Amino acid sequence: MACDFSIPFSGNAEGVLAKAKKAVQGQGGSFNGNEGSGDFTVSVFGNKIIGNYTVSGQTLNVQITDKPFMVPCSAIEGFLKNQIA
Repeated sequence: MACDFSIPFSGNAEGVLAKAKKAVQGQGGSFNGNEGSGDFTVSVFGNKIIGNYTVSGQTLNVQITDKPFMVPCSAIEGFLKNQIA
């Protein structure tokens, strides 16, 4: 059940990733990586959402590699977009 989506951003990658890290850690998750790539894990309803990211220019490319069946990809994408906008 993989999800792939891209989030365009303005400014520098460091600032966007700091916001993403804060959002993930605010949900009790872990966020590891740098301005080029990394991974994250967060628990939702007792289940884990696991993913990774890469930065390409002004785009954050996210791949969710594992998620609960009941959480749609669109909800994960929407949450991240709201957190880093």
